Amino acid sequence: MQSFPMFIKTTGRTVVVLGDGEQAAQKCRLLLKSDADILLLGDHPDDELLSMIKQGRIRQQAGQISRASFETATIGFIATGSPAADVCIHAIAKDAGLLVNVVDRPELCDLTTPSIVDRDPVVVAIGTEGNAPVLGRRIKTQIEQMLDPSVGRFAEAVGRLRGMVARYVPQSQRRAFWREVFVGQIWQTFKRGSERDAIQRLKAQIMGEHPASQVAQVTLIDSMSGQADMISLRGVERLQEADEIFYEQESDQAILELARRDAERNLLGSVTSDHTWPIRSRISFIRQAAKPGRNIVWISNCDNSETTSNLGAFTTDPAINFEVISTVPRVFATKAAIRDPSVVG
Repeated sequence: MQSFPMFIKTTGRTVVVLGDGEQAAQKCRLLLKSDADILLLGDHPDDELLSMIKQGRIRQQAGQISRASFETATIGFIATGSPAADVCIHAIAKDAGLLVNVVDRPELCDLTTPSIVDRDPVVVAIGTEGNAPVLGRRIKTQIEQMLDPSVGRFAEAVGRLRGMVARYVPQSQRRAFWREVFVGQIWQTFKRGSERDAIQRLKAQIMGEHPASQVAQVTLIDSMSGQADMISLRGVERLQEADEIFYEQESDQAILELARRDAERNLLGSVTSDHTWPIRSRISFIRQAAKPGRNIVWISNCDNSETTSNLGAFTTDPAINFEVISTVPRVFATKAAIRDPSVVG
């Protein structure tokens, strides 16, 4: 990546938009979704911008542009519609130490505005580093169709109960608790329109008993030699739920990109080669980590008969709930390999 994706807090911060016309209005419309203090630098704002100014939604500052014009700003958008003026103003803003976005000039941008799916406070931002804005908008459309319109209201409602959860749900059980809230009956009830009923159920569930899990979840994900694009949806879900992940080769890094960022990670082999530990050592190490209530993921190549013949250590242990998740049906992989030997390792 040449750009790092992140969200910037706008509370108490000034964002400068420089321009008078439609491009500047577009940026102001976007920024008005936030609580930023929006300062328009322009002498002759169009009707839409004038309306925003009269309504007190943005501020205007006319006159000559200088270094001082940007001194209170956190970021700036340059949208004059004139390529020559954009270049000149960009130089002034950079001299003032500002991070800037210049409309339709990616080579001058420190920041780019992504395509946004807004279910406030749930926000999805899609960027292409300025390479393919149309593709970004297409992906936005697909995500818009995926996300229920009420998911933002649900996130906001449960967010108000986080303090209550912290008081009544033991820390070791909170992630499992929230997982059930967001995929179970409470969410289903909420999105059907029974929002008050859903929140009442959630409060009752928070105040109820929370018995500790007596078993560990261990999931073996067939690695197919590190091919992340062959991991099933269920496999991705397990990676996102993992407390600890064990992997055997550096080539598995592509799969680890799909995992929960704060999960512990352990390489069961050598950093400098594809050599892995003996199978019994690997299994012993994983079993030690499989404490009650923990979610463990083991990434391994299930083509290895030594691995599959030793899985009884998990399947016969009553304290472990064990599952194997294949990437794709082996027959599909075989057919793919005939067309392209690089498909399988």
